[in-house]
Amino acid sequence: MKGKIVSVNISEQKGEKKRNIGSCFLLKGRGLEGDAHAGFMHRQVSLLAMESVEKIRARGLDVKPGDFAENLTTEGIVLYELPVGTTLRTSKGVLLRVTQIGKECRTRCAIFQAVGDCVMPREGIFTEVVTEGDVSVGDELEVT
Repeated sequence: MKGKIVSVNISEQKGEKKRNIGSCFLLKGRGLEGDAHAGFMHRQVSLLAMESVEKIRARGLDVKPGDFAENLTTEGIVLYELPVGTTLRTSKGVLLRVTQIGKECRTRCAIFQAVGDCVMPREGIFTEVVTEGDVSVGDELEVT
């Protein structure tokens, strides 16, 4: 199964939307270089499919990649159906391992307040960086 990366997103502080920076270095065991959420835990890199973003757009909200605080926005792979332990490899050789599907939201974000729903808790996934390297918009992403 193949897809592609459509946005590479970081933020300087936790609790804010992320912005697309086009490309970034993924650090083994840490996450995206310069991102507030980089760390040693199992949620080093978050991913959300553009198809999930489109579900919220269809409900009338003007959202874009990074608005759900995901690091990588993808296209072409149903991320939330991947089992924990699945690996994803970019066309540049970066290897990510799925560590968590969805997350518990302790507060109702602005998106939830606006449309009564948010897809990240159900359809976002978290990964750890197994093999580090550069990742860029347009890179292929393959389930391995």
